Amino acid sequence: MPDAVPFWVSTDASPRDRKLAQAMATQWNLPLAATLPDGLMLVIENNLLQLKDNEKPRQQGIYVDFLAGDIQYRRQHGGGKKEPIAKAVGVKGQNVPTVVDATPGLGRDAYVLASLGCKVIMVERSAVVAALLEDGLRRLAESEPALAGQLSLVHGNSIEVMAGWTAPDIDVVYLDPMFPHRKKAAAVKKEMKVFQQLLGDDPDSDQLLAPARRLARKRVIVKRPNSAAYLADTAPSMAIASKKHRFDVYIK
Repeated sequence: MPDAVPFWVSTDASPRDRKLAQAMATQWNLPLAATLPDGLMLVIENNLLQLKDNEKPRQQGIYVDFLAGDIQYRRQHGGGKKEPIAKAVGVKGQNVPTVVDATPGLGRDAYVLASLGCKVIMVERSAVVAALLEDGLRRLAESEPALAGQLSLVHGNSIEVMAGWTAPDIDVVYLDPMFPHRKKAAAVKKEMKVFQQLLGDDPDSDQLLAPARRLARKRVIVKRPNSAAYLADTAPSMAIASKKHRFDVYIK
């Protein structure tokens, strides 16, 4: 099972890291390995939770870091409200919608929207990915508590969570489902490969659209590679293009 990925605490781990790993393993109902695991494992080093593959020791771990250089550069020097994602979601002037990100991944797009003033609720069904996201939020709150307050996390199946939603009112639902890359395509990002190893295929992605359209008061956004078909074979109201992706917009 994907969410059986264990925590591993090395013998030279600091007391702080050891305590944090034990607390996270309990919170997310994930095993704490007694011996070094084979394959994927969760490791805390220097207050940072990482997903690592023990069979590829030279490969850097996957983690959520909202304070990293690339995401901060995008925040400070990107297009701001002129970015395609901002236009798609409808961020304009004082209009900063409340957004459900039903497929948050490592939270980059959610962070961008939060930095533009949106309240963003991330819904993640994988306990492993949710643990990574919460760890990123924990460290963001230590440095930028106001911005961290714009982001929240719900652990659950997005289809079920959206179908049973009661409050608060949601203006926009944002979807970026995993897209199957061709084997001969350009190199897939390392994190995408690990996510595919962790989560497998995403056969129910088409089922996200209907509950998203029922939940959103204003619009649903679907981020797709430029070459991809429409989600659930449903044409959008309009599309906003970027260099590598397009944002299909379904307006209520």
